[in-house]
Amino acid sequence: MPYKLFLIKTFIYSWQKSLRPTMGRIVARVVVTICLTVGMLGILGSNAPMSHAQAAFPTSVVNTQSTTNHIQNLHATVYRSPECTCCGGWIDHLKGNGFKIKDFRTPDIEAVKQKYNVPDNLTSCHTAIIDGYVIEGHVPAQDIKRLLQEKPNVLGLSVPQMPVGTPGMEMGNQKDPFSVLAFDNNSRVAVFNQY
Repeated sequence: MPYKLFLIKTFIYSWQKSLRPTMGRIVARVVVTICLTVGMLGILGSNAPMSHAQAAFPTSVVNTQSTTNHIQNLHATVYRSPECTCCGGWIDHLKGNGFKIKDFRTPDIEAVKQKYNVPDNLTSCHTAIIDGYVIEGHVPAQDIKRLLQEKPNVLGLSVPQMPVGTPGMEMGNQKDPFSVLAFDNNSRVAVFNQY
């Protein structure tokens, strides 16, 4: 009886060992198939390129005009703490990219963030309103322009916290990797761009 038990255990062990790679390949194929199917449905359902934010927010309204068109009315209303110095660098970045700025220093920046429904985990040192969109933190001007061109159905964009190397947070050649995140009124978040 012990010999038969040994053979059964050996058979089960070798069967499990040979099945593991096969199951891994099957799972990988299923995941890839699902991703490709979802991606193709999104692409086939639209005549415009799809951004990460549009994939996450399928009700997005997309302006299909070329992104090389000039965007009019580049006006930004920026709310920032009087003590913050990096916000001025970000404002200079926007000005250098054609934005006209209204700069409001406020001792209660948290009230501004609450007023415009910025999720707590996406906050940074300043909040701007541009063409009805909330721009939180050191978002690069090119991403704001893309947002204004595509006009997705989102509340706004955020670069949470203050990553080194973002506009206004330059420190020589040092640059942290960071993501520009799109968010909506339901606190859904999607990657809009990555650096």
